[in-house]
Amino acid sequence: MVVKNYQEKLAIQEGVQVSFDSGLCTVKGPQGEVKRMLLHPLIQIVVEGNEVVFNVSRYTRREKTMLGTFKAHIKNMMNGVIEPFVYTLKVCSGHFPMNISYSNNTFTVKNFIGEKIPRVLGIRQGVDLVLNGEEITVTSINKELAGQTAASIETLCKRSGFDRRIFQQGIFITSKAGKQV
Repeated sequence: MVVKNYQEKLAIQEGVQVSFDSGLCTVKGPQGEVKRMLLHPLIQIVVEGNEVVFNVSRYTRREKTMLGTFKAHIKNMMNGVIEPFVYTLKVCSGHFPMNISYSNNTFTVKNFIGEKIPRVLGIRQGVDLVLNGEEITVTSINKELAGQTAASIETLCKRSGFDRRIFQQGIFITSKAGKQV
């Protein structure tokens, strides 16, 4: 089923400014600024007053999914500039004590299961990483950056061929932004 000239609105949260310039969505708030490209040939996005208006010239199932994706991204951006997204990870080392360090946007894991060569991960700009004993806190106003950084840290200490329920050495996500794991 095809609907012509469909329109949907999304309310802008208080204390947040949203602007669009040729597909680039910029959201500013008290915590900072987040930018993202939101382009689709059939979806026009405009800011009118205190609302983001989505105009779709030909509304089919594909445009419906893209519209939902764009709305979710904008909501996440608005939530992030008000309150940053926080992921918590826990270092679990049984037999071999793991040493973790963070400096100059480089996260390093030494002595993972007795390995001599340290495992190194570069942390992207816009992400704050705090080490507190055996707990790692990843914070960012961009949900994708925070989630991807936490997942990259978790996969840094992953070994294939070992059952995760039995082999419980590594770094694991214990809480996600808005969810408990």
